[in-house]
Amino acid sequence: MSIPVVALVGRPNVGKSTIFNRLIGERLSIVEDVPGVTRDRIYATASWLNREFRLIDTGGIDLSDEPLMNQVRYQAEIAMEEADVIIFVVSAREGLTDIDENIANQLHRTHKPVVVAVNKTDNPEQRMQTYDFYALGHGEPFAVSGSHGTGFGDLLDAVVASFPSDASHEDDDKTIKFSFIGRPNVGKSSLVNAILNEQRVIVSNIEGTTREAVDTYFTAADGHSFTMIDTAGIRKRGKVYEKTEKYSVLRAMSAIERSDIVCLVLDAETGIREQDKKVAGYAYEANKGIIILVNKWDLVDKSDKLFESFTKDIRKEFQYLSFAPILFVSAETGQRLNKLPEMLVTIYENRHRRIQSSLLNDVLMDAVAMNPTPTDKGRRLKIFYLTQVAVNPPTFVVFVNDKELMHFSYERFLENQLRQSFYFEGTPLRLIVRERE
Repeated sequence: MSIPVVALVGRPNVGKSTIFNRLIGERLSIVEDVPGVTRDRIYATASWLNREFRLIDTGGIDLSDEPLMNQVRYQAEIAMEEADVIIFVVSAREGLTDIDENIANQLHRTHKPVVVAVNKTDNPEQRMQTYDFYALGHGEPFAVSGSHGTGFGDLLDAVVASFPSDASHEDDDKTIKFSFIGRPNVGKSSLVNAILNEQRVIVSNIEGTTREAVDTYFTAADGHSFTMIDTAGIRKRGKVYEKTEKYSVLRAMSAIERSDIVCLVLDAETGIREQDKKVAGYAYEANKGIIILVNKWDLVDKSDKLFESFTKDIRKEFQYLSFAPILFVSAETGQRLNKLPEMLVTIYENRHRRIQSSLLNDVLMDAVAMNPTPTDKGRRLKIFYLTQVAVNPPTFVVFVNDKELMHFSYERFLENQLRQSFYFEGTPLRLIVRERE
C-alpha cells in the first residue's frame, strides 16, 4: 500500500510552515512573519510511531480575488484533493476568523479526515482559546506550538489514527503491478494505449499532459493479470513551473511505491539525458524491479551498429542498473511490445525466488576460494554464513566476524556471484552484513 499523504492547510500566517519544519525535523519551508510567504506546495517525508507519511505544506488560503492568491488557493485545493488526512492549522493568537470558517466549510466538502491544529498556544491564556475552534465542526482541536514544539504527540496520534486501513484490496491482489516512469514526452501514455490497443489515456506531444497516475487492469494472452500505472513526466526541480507539475512528481513517486516493476522509458530520438538517470534513481532507491524501455525506435535511422551502440551507452550511463533488461520498442508500431508481458512475469518470479541456504553457502565457499576475503591492518574478514531472509526484492544476510572489514567492492563481488549462480535478471538484490554474536 502506498504511503499516506497528509496536507497542511489554513489561512496565511497561522504557522503552517513552522509546523511543517517541526514535523519533518529540518528547515525546508521558508518561515517569516509575513502572510503569503509560502506559495507553492512543498512536500517531504515524516514519520510518527513507525508510520511514514508524505507531508505537504501549502500556501495560505485567502478570500481575495488577486491572481496570485487564486493560484495559491488552487495549489491548496490540489493538496486537499490528494491528501488522505488534512491538518487544518488555525491560530490561537488571532482566534476564530471568518476565513477559518470559510476554509472549514470547504474541508467538509472534501469528505476527508480533518484534524484541527490550534497553533501559537504558547501560554495558558492562549491554550484556553483552543475550545473556540470546536465551532469549526471538525472534532477536537489540538493545542500546539510550532515554535516550541509542544502538543504534537496528541496531534500526530489523531493523524495516524485517521490513515486509511492497511487492509487494502491491493494486499490481496495477485496481479503484477508495473508503472511507466520517465521525463516528459518520452511516450509513456502512448505505450499504455499501444499495449491496450485502445485509447484509455490522453496522449499529446505537450510535455506534462498526463497529470495523474492512472491504473489500468488487463489480462495478457497467456492469462497473467496486470495492473498498469501510467505516471506524469518527472522534470528537473528547477524546471517545475506549471500549477500542477510539482504534485505530479509526488504522484509518480507514489506510483513507484505501489509497483512491483518499473519500466524506465527512454527516447530513442533524443537519446539519454541527465534527467533520465535521476528518474531511474527513484526506482532503484525503492528496490523495484526495473526494465529499460527505449521507445520511438521506429523513428531513428537504424544503422548496422546503432543497436549495439545504444545498448553500450545505456550500460555506461546506468551502471547501477546492470541487472535491468533492455527492450527497444515503438508505441506507434507496436514493435516488440508483445515481449513486455512475458518479461514482466519473469522479473516478478525472480523477485519472489527463494534459494536454499545450503545452495547459497556452496556458492559462498566457491566465491571465497576464487577471491579470498580482504584484510585491513592485519585482520582478515571471515564470512561464516549466508542466508536469504526475504523476497521482493531478494534479501540476503551474510554473517561475518567484523562488518567494518566488508569493503563495498567485496560486497559487489558477492552479489555478482549470486547473479551468476541464480537467475535474478530485472531485480536488485539486497545484501545485509551482520556480525555473528
